[in-house]
Amino acid sequence: MMDIIRISELEIYAYHGVYVEEKEKGQFFYVNADLFVDTRKAGMTDELDYSTNYGTVCEFIADFMKNNTYNLIETAAEQMAQAILLKFKLVKSIVLEIRKPSAPIALEFGSVSVEIVRGWHEAYIAFGSNLGDREKYIDDALEAIGNLPQIEIEAISDKIATKPYGGVEQDDFLNGVIKVKTLLPPEELLQILQQIELHAGRTREIHWGPRTLDLDILFYDDEIIESENLIVPHPDMKNRNFVLKPLMQIAPYKVHPVYHKTIKDMYEELQSK
Repeated sequence: MMDIIRISELEIYAYHGVYVEEKEKGQFFYVNADLFVDTRKAGMTDELDYSTNYGTVCEFIADFMKNNTYNLIETAAEQMAQAILLKFKLVKSIVLEIRKPSAPIALEFGSVSVEIVRGWHEAYIAFGSNLGDREKYIDDALEAIGNLPQIEIEAISDKIATKPYGGVEQDDFLNGVIKVKTLLPPEELLQILQQIELHAGRTREIHWGPRTLDLDILFYDDEIIESENLIVPHPDMKNRNFVLKPLMQIAPYKVHPVYHKTIKDMYEELQSK
C-alpha cells in the first residue's frame, strides 16, 4: 500500500465550460486530490525534500485551472493529472476529482464532478532490426521514445546479435530490451511504438520477415491483455532467446504473470532444451 497526501475541496475560480457565458463569467470549481507517495523517508528524517509539498501542489492546481480553459471538466481533469504526475516526480499515482457545483443544469442538484485515476506504469519493450544501419535505427527509436514526456527510459540492455527467428532466410538481427515507466495506457503505448516503426520505414509484408525496426511490448505492469491489437505478455516470449537474454540483463527476477516464473528461470529452461 502506498501512502496518501490528500487535498480536499480546493476552491478555484476558473473559466471552464461548454457555454460561452461559462468561459466569460467563470464559476467556482472544487478540486480533490489523493497523491500516492512513499512518505516513509520523509517521516523518518523530517525532511520535506523526501516528500511532496502539498502547498506547492495546491498552487500548481490553482494556476493550472486558471491558466487553461476547457469545454469539459473531463479534459481539465485528464490534462491536470498528467501535468501533476510530470511535475511532481515522487507522486506515483493520483486520484483527481473536479467538482462543479454551479453547472448549468435546470434542476435542483448538489454538484456534478468527474473523478479519474492516473499514474505511472512499468513496461518492458523489445527492440530489433536487421535491415540497413541496424544500430542507427535502434538508437533513433530509443531517442524518440525517450523524448516523449509520458515515457521515461529506466534501463537499456546491451544490443545482442541474434540469428533470425521463424525460418525466413534473412540477415542477423540486433536485439535488446528497455524498461520504461509510462503514463500511457497499453493501447496508446502500442500506437506510439507503431508510429516510430513507420517512421523507420517498417513494413509488415512477411510474417517474421526482415524489418528496419521492431518494437514489441513484452510486459505492462503485471497485466494480462488480450485484445484485437495487443497481447501482453508477449505470447511467444518463452521460446525467444533474443528476448529472454537481454531481459536477463535488466530484469532477471521479473515474474511472468501467466507462467509465474522469473525471467531467469525461463531463460535457463530455454537453454536446457
